[in-house]
Amino acid sequence: MNRGDFQALARLRLREARALRDRELWSGCLYLSGYAVECALKACIARSTRRHDFPDKRRVNESYTHDLQTLLQAAGLRDKLDQEAQADAGLKTAWAAISNKWNVDRRYNWLVAKQEAVDLYKAAKKVNQWLRERW
Repeated sequence: MNRGDFQALARLRLREARALRDRELWSGCLYLSGYAVECALKACIARSTRRHDFPDKRRVNESYTHDLQTLLQAAGLRDKLDQEAQADAGLKTAWAAISNKWNVDRRYNWLVAKQEAVDLYKAAKKVNQWLRERW
């Protein structure tokens, strides 16, 4: 996998989440919304990887996770997000929603309320828009 692969996956997973939302398939919409953010964060991590450099083991280990907070840290974007979220309440709310309500185990949750899925999809769109400017 490379940066371009993660960029393509982030865009694709968000389109799939929208399609599932439009078909009222809430569980899949919610799961793929979070997965789109995960892929976008991994694209950001890949961007900061320098060719021929030996990677820091801790950063590599942090990159092989599904935890969005850990991925944000590995991408080196935590401070930037905190700073920009102070000026953009929508970004702050979106990040809080996606990072607190999504995890990879949500794929096993088949009982998802419409509003939860719709809200998480909107949050993922907002966060992915911000991440695309940094990948």
